[in-house]
Amino acid sequence: MHINRHTSLRLITTATLAAVTVLAGCGEKQAQQPGAAGHPPQEVGVVTVQPESLALSTELPGRLNPYRVSEVRARAAGIVLKQVFREGSDVKQGELLFRIDPAPLQASLLSAQAALAKSEATLAQAKLQEGRYKELVAVNAVSKQDYDNAVAAVKQGLADVAAGKAAVQTAKLNLGYTTVTSPIPGRIGKAQVTEGALVGQNEPTLLATVQQLDPIYLDFTQSSTEMLRLRRAFESGKLESVAPGQAKVRLVLEDGSEYPQDGKLLFSDVTVDQSTGMVTLRAEFPNPKHELLPGMYARARLAQAVDKQALTIPQPALQRGQGGSATVMLVGADNKVQVQTVKADTAVGDKWVVISGLKAGDKVIVQGLQKVRPGAPVKPVPVAASAPAAAVQGQ
Repeated sequence: MHINRHTSLRLITTATLAAVTVLAGCGEKQAQQPGAAGHPPQEVGVVTVQPESLALSTELPGRLNPYRVSEVRARAAGIVLKQVFREGSDVKQGELLFRIDPAPLQASLLSAQAALAKSEATLAQAKLQEGRYKELVAVNAVSKQDYDNAVAAVKQGLADVAAGKAAVQTAKLNLGYTTVTSPIPGRIGKAQVTEGALVGQNEPTLLATVQQLDPIYLDFTQSSTEMLRLRRAFESGKLESVAPGQAKVRLVLEDGSEYPQDGKLLFSDVTVDQSTGMVTLRAEFPNPKHELLPGMYARARLAQAVDKQALTIPQPALQRGQGGSATVMLVGADNKVQVQTVKADTAVGDKWVVISGLKAGDKVIVQGLQKVRPGAPVKPVPVAASAPAAAVQGQ
């Protein structure tokens, strides 16, 4: 095929222009790469890792229990005449709750008082006779046996009077039980009997239950394995125990909110539950508004130790791989990006506590992570780290 001179020139010119365009594009891309000649390195925000003191705490599940519980029972047999309280209300100690028909017990009291009066009269007569016989036996006017009988009659009379007084006291107590009062202050629940019910016949009948809610207990458990781990950390000097007067317990409610008032740890059980391997602990919280109710599920955030050399990084600096491995990007001594694998399983508010993989003085990239790649030169710019917070293990 014949190609004239003009066509050849046009083809050569077109090819030359295309080559120049491709080379220009490559040069522009190269110029845009960070650290390329004539282009400054990418700026990144870094935080220098430094040891700090952190109070380590553990979140443990538990249930709220009342400070005191009183089952109000009928101690006197009879018919319930009136229920005085309103169900679900707060009652005071000694406040009247129920009235039981007192008529039969009033009659028993009158009978006991009459029996006492009879015993006292018999005793008085026996004392008079004993006094007369005492004078007569001295002059042999009566036999010694008669005098002994008179002395015995006085002693018998004294015993009868004592028994009569006890019977009167018992009758008064039983009569007093017909007015049923609250033994403790607290909130009373549902009435277990209605007016007209016969109570206290064969056994004390449950009438209602009063629960004292201020303060309130949280009973929770911790594994014996975790307690042993903490103890070994204390013995090795890695952790310091929180002073007894400084230990605080925070309460996390079912909806994730935190109860505004601190609690105090009362005790830790000395026995491990064989079926679960857990140890029971109890904390006490003020509950003036009765926001906390018995039976509610809650978590105790318990301060147990202090790590004087904790290494922390802001949460945005940590990246998780598909396998769950954690990595951070560091700025090396040559101002180039390095990828470092770390172990960080403990959350500290907006930080992570790094157990391994970092050392004091490392510069961790926290800003501009999307714009850099391993090995690229960067310009590190220090950024302020957030204030430390109490750690929560096991998150």
